[in-house]
Amino acid sequence: MTEKRLHPYQAEIIAEFHRTAAEFKRILMVSPTGSGKTFIATSIAEGYVSRGKTVLFLVHRRELVFQAVAELEAAGLQCGVIMAGEIPTPMAPVQVSMVQTLHTRAIQSERMKLPDADLLVVDECHHAAALSWRSIIESYPDAHVLGLTATPVRGDGKGLGGIYEVMLECPQVAELIKMGFLVGSKVYAPADPDLSGVKVRQGDYALNELETRMNTSGLVADIVSTYLKYGEDRKAVVFCVGVGHSLHVRDQFIEAGIKAEHIDGDTPKDERDATRDRLASGEIQVVTNCMVWTEGFNLPELGCIILARPTRQLGLYKQMLGRGQRTALGKKDMIVLDHSGAVFRHGLPEDPVVWTLSEDKTARNPKHEARKSEMFGGPAFIDCAQCATLRERGKACPNCGFLPQRKPKPFVCEEGELALVQGGKPGKVEVDKQQWYNELAGYAQERGRKPGYAYYKFQEKFGHPPPRWMRPQPCSPSPEVRSWCRSRDIAYAKAMEAKKAQGWQ
Repeated sequence: MTEKRLHPYQAEIIAEFHRTAAEFKRILMVSPTGSGKTFIATSIAEGYVSRGKTVLFLVHRRELVFQAVAELEAAGLQCGVIMAGEIPTPMAPVQVSMVQTLHTRAIQSERMKLPDADLLVVDECHHAAALSWRSIIESYPDAHVLGLTATPVRGDGKGLGGIYEVMLECPQVAELIKMGFLVGSKVYAPADPDLSGVKVRQGDYALNELETRMNTSGLVADIVSTYLKYGEDRKAVVFCVGVGHSLHVRDQFIEAGIKAEHIDGDTPKDERDATRDRLASGEIQVVTNCMVWTEGFNLPELGCIILARPTRQLGLYKQMLGRGQRTALGKKDMIVLDHSGAVFRHGLPEDPVVWTLSEDKTARNPKHEARKSEMFGGPAFIDCAQCATLRERGKACPNCGFLPQRKPKPFVCEEGELALVQGGKPGKVEVDKQQWYNELAGYAQERGRKPGYAYYKFQEKFGHPPPRWMRPQPCSPSPEVRSWCRSRDIAYAKAMEAKKAQGWQ
């Protein structure tokens, strides 16, 4: 039994489910990523099995099958698996099934009988509007249906009321952070990328056009350099638009001396698992992917999320952020490096969302809506000058109590630099060009380069030569400068090799 291990909010939502089940059959439960929704469902399933009833878990990815089985068996429940390559155990009281397998075998071809179920648990149920999911759900008119998701919206942002009758909500992200069950965030982002002209299909950007834009000129700031500057050497996952984009980003990291790997939907499961294990152990530091680890990926130690995939879908945005919000030993927060403009479209990770069951309404972020309406009056939040915590403009810092007596002087914002997000608007960052010049000169000394190396690299970095009055004072280069120089050296060496291969002398 799991009751002794339940957190209070989990026990409360389970009790609410049982009260609601006395009146309604189809119940939607909203539980943020990392809040233990599978554990909650397992506890509910225990109650059904203890009364001699049967349970069917529906999932849509192989990883989710094994995660569900592990949780259920840890609670002492006997499970069968309905999935290609697995031996069926039809007499087990709990069946865990891939949606695709069950739909093909029991509905399309009738090669097997649908398993009995008094409780139908639908994991990641925001996908349930699809025909294959709905046809299975409709086949159990007398069962209780429990839909589980962190984001109860379709791709267009509208509710799931056509499937579920009532919605129950666990505490939202900000509440779970206060309770210590999730971590907060530090968000850095450039200006919203220009996506004008990119078509929208089925509620989101057309992927082929989006990848072309993001893989060539869409990224405002260099992903590698911003990771070096703000990522704090944390384990990171990059969400990209497509395979080509993901491979390109991976190669950028490798050229900078950062161990990185790429996975996509065609990567075999054992290879994906091996990549995850290498990220967990620290053998690699960064994994780039396209729509693979948005769901079913659990690595609490993950400390940095890099968004390079713009999306109009609030649900997808929340799913990507959720990969980094779990707690781990020594983990104080997650860092978000947003190269996609998603923060400015959808709001901050901790913002509460008003979810809806209505098929005629969309989910809303009222806090961000208010924030955007105040854009012309300045940001609603700014960085505390003493401890860097976001504080509400005009109010004392909630962390250290600091309240400035006068407005800070404006900073000059350098194009292409990420800035700490301040209440849904980019902050301003001053780039110390003199320091860059000093560190470039230091790098030149370390490598025995000619005196003009720092001058020409400064011009390559900033698009103009150093001012006449600027004189370099060589000093030890930072990891960001060192990595940038190394990537330029590697690019130059490759160009020379290519010319030599073509017979150039």
